[in-house]
Amino acid sequence: MARGIYVSAMTPGSGKSLISLGLADMLHRHADRVGFFRPIVEGTDRDDDPVVRLMQRRFNLSTSNCRGGLTRPELRALLVAGERGEVDARCMAIYSEIAANCDVVIVEGTDLSGHDVALEFDLNARLANNLGAVVIAVVNGLDVGIEEVADAVDVARRELTAAKCDILAMMVNRAAESAVDEIRAHVRPGASHRPVYVLPELNEISQPSVSEVSKALNARQVAGSTSLERDVTGVKVAAMTVGNFITQLADGSLVIAPGDRADVMVAALASSFSSEFPVPSGMILTGGLPVDPGILALLAQAPFPVFAVDSDTYAAARDVSQVRGEIATGQRRKVAAALGVWSRYVDEKELLERLELPRPEKTTPLRFLNELIVRARTNRQHIVLPEGLDLRILRAAEILRRRDVCALTILGPEMQVRELAASEGIDLSGITFINPATSGLRDDFAREYQQLRANKGVTLEDAHERMLQGAYFGTMMVKLGRVDGMVSGAAHTTANTIRPALEFIRTKDGVKIVSSVFLMLLQDRVLVYGDCAVNPEPDAEQLADIALASAATAAQFGITPRVAMLSYSTGSSGKGGAVEKVRQATEIVRTQRPDLPVEGPIQYDAAVDASVAASKAPGSTVAGQATVFIFPDLNTGNNTYKAVQQSAGAVAVGPILQGLRKPVNDLSRGCTVEDIVNTVAITAVQAQED
Repeated sequence: MARGIYVSAMTPGSGKSLISLGLADMLHRHADRVGFFRPIVEGTDRDDDPVVRLMQRRFNLSTSNCRGGLTRPELRALLVAGERGEVDARCMAIYSEIAANCDVVIVEGTDLSGHDVALEFDLNARLANNLGAVVIAVVNGLDVGIEEVADAVDVARRELTAAKCDILAMMVNRAAESAVDEIRAHVRPGASHRPVYVLPELNEISQPSVSEVSKALNARQVAGSTSLERDVTGVKVAAMTVGNFITQLADGSLVIAPGDRADVMVAALASSFSSEFPVPSGMILTGGLPVDPGILALLAQAPFPVFAVDSDTYAAARDVSQVRGEIATGQRRKVAAALGVWSRYVDEKELLERLELPRPEKTTPLRFLNELIVRARTNRQHIVLPEGLDLRILRAAEILRRRDVCALTILGPEMQVRELAASEGIDLSGITFINPATSGLRDDFAREYQQLRANKGVTLEDAHERMLQGAYFGTMMVKLGRVDGMVSGAAHTTANTIRPALEFIRTKDGVKIVSSVFLMLLQDRVLVYGDCAVNPEPDAEQLADIALASAATAAQFGITPRVAMLSYSTGSSGKGGAVEKVRQATEIVRTQRPDLPVEGPIQYDAAVDASVAASKAPGSTVAGQATVFIFPDLNTGNNTYKAVQQSAGAVAVGPILQGLRKPVNDLSRGCTVEDIVNTVAITAVQAQED
């Protein structure tokens, strides 16, 4: 029977969708089948509710397991007709369909946005009881005194108890960040004596994006950048001379000006192209006035979007002031900030103890990647990213910072990096910048490098020149312990990333070669493929070294290693040099790690399919259930991982370098922002072991 968790707002504007999102993220790591149900959706289309769609996209939930119930107009009509029982019956019918296919179902109650708050509370309490769901009650802590918040928690607890609801947890959301600790100290515990969680209001979430503003105003984009995921940090109405207007402008300001103020348009554009002036988040031209064609041509190059509305400047400014940022838009930056605040202020282990969920049987890609982020956060490391002028790196850095995954240093000319970030609306606050060309560390790093490579004829002048390269500078930071790991390769070759690591970080004791693995995330499990990126033709000893390193990597990421040494034949059926190499490598592994389950030579089908294994390798502890696959050469490994990735829909995470004394990882030049986030998290986890 599915466990139901009802997220109920106890006061208007509580921001309960953040609680639902954090709860869903937590449960997806601890339950096999998670559902989501919103009994009352605020719009007129239950299939197009933004919160429901966010949950579907974010957690890959099917439309049958993630649904809305009644629309607000349908609810109103039934209540006016005195059909409260029909409201319950319809919601319970949909919930039962979802629960039949899930282990746990998150139910998000109404927003208390109707005219009768008491009626909505009664509706939420009655639904929670009828669905048999425990309640997470959410109190709004925004602009409320500390004692008032504590009283509101008491009142909410008392009302839910009177309604005979089973309370799982009390949470205060949207509190002033400076008051979180004091609120936590003043809030009184309930009968369970469990903690009341207090989460702060974050500008990254509450500030609207340009996209949200443009939709709310039904604005037409007429010029500029198409990137709309930019935070609006303030509004500047151009009702003064250009000289005074420019002094009032700040990074992230949304400029509102009449459509005939060509001087303001040109000034805002010039400001965005100057390293000494701020970059607006966007511009709204009011009054429905036609823009001069020459000015419009200039604005086409603007790094910010430009919109037009028919309303006057005052009305446009008023409408903008009423737009609030919403997590439900699903923008990556807002979701990252929401999950970051959840992770910092909610003790997931304690909350899970209250739920007593069974251990999940499957490891899905989403669960594995979420667990990766959580592991990185539990012992935060410091990672350097040398490619500061790559836009994907900057977007990933912002998400990593908002999710509180690790500390970051970005290399590159700081002014150019900040200009690039500002032009794209990327917030890099809290991240360290170092320019290798001007850093005082360059001299120290050059002397260290020259000493390490003196036997190769490297002069101090050569070393100074080498330290201008981001990969060398970043690797030296890792070598000297200034950071814990490095991720590079988005804009450079694999050799560019690996070469400095081989030169002076070098391999661990007992490891002969640096190799790589991909973590292949299938629908219900994670497999390890090695080596698919580094060594073209490993000999038997090197192949054994790759197998041992890959087994260690598997264990590091929670995968029980059962190693299959792959070949075109299984057991003693095949002959030839290629098979013999695999056979020798297998014996070396068995000699060095007699405790490690390993089988080889073995064909791929015998390694993964239990029925094939029964006939080809009966009695094997690896055949049919292998988790680590060692390919005989790079050609085979690289083609196989790509074939599985493309044909089976697997998510390939990597390459993950292994064998180095300290973690350095390579990115594909075709990597996405998500690839970078995952690789940085992997590097941080690797650094925790050092």
